[in-house]
Amino acid sequence: MAGAAYDDREGVIWLDGELVPWCEANIHVLTHALHYASSVFEGERAYNGRIFKSREHSERLLKSGRDIDLPIPYTVDEIEAAKYQAMEANGLSDAYVRAVCWRGSGEDMGVTASANPVRMAVAAWSWGAYYGDAKDKGARLDISRWKRPSPETIPCFAKASGLYMICTLSKHAAEAKGCSDAMMLDHRGFVAEATGANIFFVRDGVVHTPLPDCFLNGLTRQTVISLLKERQIKVEERHILPSELENFQQCWLTGTAAEVTPVGKIGDYSFEVGELARAIADDYERFVRM
Repeated sequence: MAGAAYDDREGVIWLDGELVPWCEANIHVLTHALHYASSVFEGERAYNGRIFKSREHSERLLKSGRDIDLPIPYTVDEIEAAKYQAMEANGLSDAYVRAVCWRGSGEDMGVTASANPVRMAVAAWSWGAYYGDAKDKGARLDISRWKRPSPETIPCFAKASGLYMICTLSKHAAEAKGCSDAMMLDHRGFVAEATGANIFFVRDGVVHTPLPDCFLNGLTRQTVISLLKERQIKVEERHILPSELENFQQCWLTGTAAEVTPVGKIGDYSFEVGELARAIADDYERFVRM
């Protein structure tokens, strides 16, 4: 399966309550979500047959749906069953799991979509390290020209597809410069996050991470903060100015796909892949497999 296009793979996908062959899990070109981004999703990882924080992800999926006026017609228990059914049907115990809900094609094809059905799919596949060998060498990040928007302009706490357009633009620009990803600022000019991961910094033994007041407070982020506190490491959640980067010694990213990935460089700023970054990555790896 590695290297194959995502629409041309073996296996099955859970679609609207049924398991369908992977290559047949299709939608119409006039699907509302394709035109107007009326879609929400979750990215999850399973370790040893157990999806990490699975119910929290399912609950967040429903909340994201409410945030963008997308009434998802499934309960948390039904979503949980669908995810594990997709994994089992594909013979996977360690996997990436993608649950997605969207406005389908129907009577409406303008901005409005209340008459259109809400659909759901769950796919599961094997997926290795998101940033390749960066866990050992440290990822290299660009600084994006795009900023995370104000909560007054968009439902920024939903995991909604439309919010990722500027992330794709930022990551493409970063890759063109030989970087793995990009760090984004928020609408006020504070450090926010990477395109699909939260960010942490270390200075003199204290961990600093941006306050998630205009972007998603990731479940991996919350887990890592708890692991740091178990180690008696002080964590400051606060607004961070880009100028502060020159005084930080270590940096790492957190996310379901990224897990815990050290950062070696952001723009012109360099960081060591230090002891704490490696230790918390190890702590996380053990924790998700407990």
